[in-house]
Amino acid sequence: MEYFEINGGKKLAGTIDVRGSKNATTPILAATLLTKEECILSNIPLIEDVFRMLEILESMGVAVKYLSERRISVRADKVDPKKIDVEKIKKLRSSILLLGALSARFDNFKLYHPGGCVIGARPVGTHFDALAKMGIDIRQEDSVYNINAKKRKAGKVVLREMSVTATENAMMLAATLPGKTTIKICAAEPHVSDLGKFLVAMGARIKGLGTHTLEITGSRKLHGCSHTIIADANEAATFLIMGVATGSPIMVKNAKEDHLDLVLEKLREFGADFKISTSGIQVIPAKKLKSIAKLDMRTYPGIPSDVQAPFGVLATQAAGYTLIFDTIFEGRFNYLSELEKMRAKVKLLNPHQAVLSGPTVLRGSEIKSFDLRAGASLIIAALCAKGKTTIEDIYQVDRGYEKIEERLQKIGASIKRISDPIKLK
Repeated sequence: MEYFEINGGKKLAGTIDVRGSKNATTPILAATLLTKEECILSNIPLIEDVFRMLEILESMGVAVKYLSERRISVRADKVDPKKIDVEKIKKLRSSILLLGALSARFDNFKLYHPGGCVIGARPVGTHFDALAKMGIDIRQEDSVYNINAKKRKAGKVVLREMSVTATENAMMLAATLPGKTTIKICAAEPHVSDLGKFLVAMGARIKGLGTHTLEITGSRKLHGCSHTIIADANEAATFLIMGVATGSPIMVKNAKEDHLDLVLEKLREFGADFKISTSGIQVIPAKKLKSIAKLDMRTYPGIPSDVQAPFGVLATQAAGYTLIFDTIFEGRFNYLSELEKMRAKVKLLNPHQAVLSGPTVLRGSEIKSFDLRAGASLIIAALCAKGKTTIEDIYQVDRGYEKIEERLQKIGASIKRISDPIKLK
């Protein structure tokens, strides 16, 4: 019931912090179910997806306590999956991560089909096939999955595709199974490795973190531990692209170069440069932004699909044509219709390819956020544009970016959050 109002055309300056990784926090929260002992998690991002995941855990009897603003205690000694909050499961894509964790802990349980961003088909067949190879029987009745995990066992798993969450589900189950489980065609994103480090701290042995093959020797009794969540690479990329698109020399604190290698390389092709230090990455704006022939979104270490839309906004500010090819999701281009309202020059070739050209003077308009990453991208567009832009359905942005308007205000952005029931009717 809120929207952003943004007056664009201003240069930004100063330092913006990168918070904890959303995509590391949600699987690690699920993994706390693997032990009855207390787990302490630090650098938790204060975002809606994390709040919903915590609420789902609490609905099953997990004890959650905030020790400080971004540090929590989680104890899952009294868990009953029968009490799970069905409505929250249906709204949160990350709830699919409970599949591996609960399969490790319970012989029989039910799980409901997860929700999430409308960015295209995200079938769960890869999850089911991976767990089936470890003895888990999953049967679907309408939107309910009935899981029988009595025959769980270590073994060899070849994933059908490089799915992040399927990799994480298989890792969580394998961490509790005596013997060695080999998982091939694994996703290798930094947040997958962060889950692996958490599982190691709990007592599992894992070889191959950061690669596409994992060897996991599990333990029937994992123990509690303390862990600090890594910085969010997708958020860092968003802010770096924001600095380049607006020509602003902002410092993105906590951004990690080795999590952003190809993102930084492509931004250099657009004409920008960076000063990299242990504390973060400083944007050195381009004297003139120039297009690049092709941007190809791939699984890590390729350019993440999560930053495709920010790159699309950047392409509208660069001289020439840029072809963007998103091989992963067919719904990631839904933001293009909103950019067109701002007078961007875009052409959707098919569900996976689009051409954007520039440089274009974007104009303020009334637009809408369709998903998490599109919403952040439209904020970048609004900051580049002349005049006032309003962005509706900003809950999508809140799902992954903590108090983004307050953080942008500190670096000079003219942005405010407004609640106006009359306007939104």
